[in-house]
Amino acid sequence: MTYQVIARKFRPQVFEDLIGQQHVTRTLCNAIEQGRIPHAFLFTGTRGVGKTSAARVLAKALVCEQGPTPRPCNLCEHCRSITAGNHLDVFEIDGASNRGIDEIRDLREKIAYMPSKARFKLYIIDEVHMLTSEAFNALLKTLEEPPEHVKFIFATTEAHKIPSTILSRCQRFDFRKIGVGLIVDRLVDICEREGVGAERSVLTTIAREAGGSMRDAQSLLDQVISFSGGNLGGAGLSELLGLHDQGKVLILLRALFEGELPRAFTLLREIDEAGHDFGRFLLALIETLKDLIVLSVAGEAGAESLDRTAEELVELRSLAGLRSTGEVELINDLFLRGHQLLHGFEHPRLLLEILAYKAVLVDGLIPIEDLVQSVREKKKT
Repeated sequence: MTYQVIARKFRPQVFEDLIGQQHVTRTLCNAIEQGRIPHAFLFTGTRGVGKTSAARVLAKALVCEQGPTPRPCNLCEHCRSITAGNHLDVFEIDGASNRGIDEIRDLREKIAYMPSKARFKLYIIDEVHMLTSEAFNALLKTLEEPPEHVKFIFATTEAHKIPSTILSRCQRFDFRKIGVGLIVDRLVDICEREGVGAERSVLTTIAREAGGSMRDAQSLLDQVISFSGGNLGGAGLSELLGLHDQGKVLILLRALFEGELPRAFTLLREIDEAGHDFGRFLLALIETLKDLIVLSVAGEAGAESLDRTAEELVELRSLAGLRSTGEVELINDLFLRGHQLLHGFEHPRLLLEILAYKAVLVDGLIPIEDLVQSVREKKKT
């Protein structure tokens, strides 16, 4: 049997499988149950959050033998054909490679014909923003007065590139980035079903690196399983994927907060020798400093909003006690300016070492905003 990657093997087949998009699935299910099905849908959001999967599930819901139904059976001929990608009345079109006016004119000619088997003809156009202006204009008339048997489902990562005349004729659904916790829970479920042992900390690292994309997380998981031989431990993960190690981020911050510059330089040398991306590492530092500020300002209420493991929260609370909130803000501003300089910098490690040196010097300094406020208060008295 041909191997199937995890992202395809565990692609959502019903609306309940779409993780983190309940606001979309609830609206779609209610519309189907109430018979309020529009002629054109627009699914927009970043990569890997379920737009194309939702389009296929919606197609099943509309043509299932038991439908239209918000719960397609996945057993009838229509559902199985859509899953296999060979349904005669469901057309998946890549907008990037079929972007011209000739392709849209051909589509307009074909939609006049009734469906071969199903109750609807469905056109799923992925990356629809790639269509030319002429192609959009040719599509406009069809969207104004579509045949009753035709439904359009558009998917895009860049909705702002779609003409407003097209947007106004579609029901728009914005797909959100998926939270780290939700991605981890899904990866845990996949590992259990695949018979793979996995440390939750490893899955958390993968989920963070995915940046809210379930597909990216599943692709990374596939790679890690191949590397580990079926037992996912933390050893070698960062080296394999070129990821920053959150543990090293915390170690570096502790060294800086405690004024241990040699220890910080040693860690930066190890990161450089391991071939890690200093840009991503610096972003991780900035994010961690932001979390420290949240903890300092909001306390335990702020901790609940952070995508952190229990162990990381313990270390963050310890670090928060080493420096004032003002000092952490100054260090964060320093790293933010450094990140702007990093692009195109020939020696990124040297830049990080300079930033580390300046961060150590931020000891007892008062942010300018606090100083101004103090002067104002003295003037009032």
